Amino acid sequence: MSLSRKIRKGHMSATRIIPNSKAPQKLRVAAYCRVSTRAAEQQSSLMAQEHYYEDYIKQNPSWVFAGVYSDIGSGTRIKGRSKFKSLLSACKRGRVDMILTKSAHRFARNTVDALKTIRMLRRRNIDIYFEQEDIHSLYESSEFILTLICARAQEESFSKSEDIKWGLRKSFSNPDSKYYQRICYGYTHDQYGKLVIDEKQAEIVRLIYDMAASGVSLARISAYLEDMGILSPKGKKVWSKETLWKILSNEKYKGCVKLQKTFVDNYLEHKQIKNKGQLDTYQIMGNHEAIICPY
Repeated sequence: MSLSRKIRKGHMSATRIIPNSKAPQKLRVAAYCRVSTRAAEQQSSLMAQEHYYEDYIKQNPSWVFAGVYSDIGSGTRIKGRSKFKSLLSACKRGRVDMILTKSAHRFARNTVDALKTIRMLRRRNIDIYFEQEDIHSLYESSEFILTLICARAQEESFSKSEDIKWGLRKSFSNPDSKYYQRICYGYTHDQYGKLVIDEKQAEIVRLIYDMAASGVSLARISAYLEDMGILSPKGKKVWSKETLWKILSNEKYKGCVKLQKTFVDNYLEHKQIKNKGQLDTYQIMGNHEAIICPY
């Protein structure tokens, strides 16, 4: 409430209004949205969530809009979720008082990450409101329920990951699988979706192999291709040593296809590691016409 004080000057009196420094501050409220893939229907859903939260926050007279942060990708790890990290950074800098999000599994599907984030924000007196569960994270009593919800979401992610792996391996064992017809530099598809040689690119592949066989270093091969104005497989003017090494070590140029050369060991990290015998590999010799003689 405002304080008032009367000041008398002779027969006159006036009222001076003194602002109350303890007047309630408006909450700076942000929202976080996430979808798993770039599928059209999910991107449409993401846009709808963004508009909903922006309007919802701005319509509340007790709140100040602090932004909507959105990511497309897995919720099993913070790495790769740039907007989520930006939101946490804004919280640490004292720019956000409260976060709105649709549900706990949209916020995070990794139990450890979720709890660490919730506790870090709670120490800063920042609340997360999970709309679907109708839970505020600022209360310590909510942590047990949120742990159960996040653990269930993490288990669902694990089950989904295992289903995908099983489906891939089932497909790899089928010689007619589309995975054996994946395009790489030097090849294109015919009308039936089969690999056929792209002669213009194949000339560059043969040149790279010939130069390497003659003892020319990768650095010199790279410099030569750049001097000739030949674009890399990604259309860049620069040829990296990594790009050249991938071409020189790709068995596809010899008419062979090998699948499951790498795999994801930890579904929470999504990190690809080399298959050094941990899992079966699937290989077809003479799958398509070779650019480089296999013998």
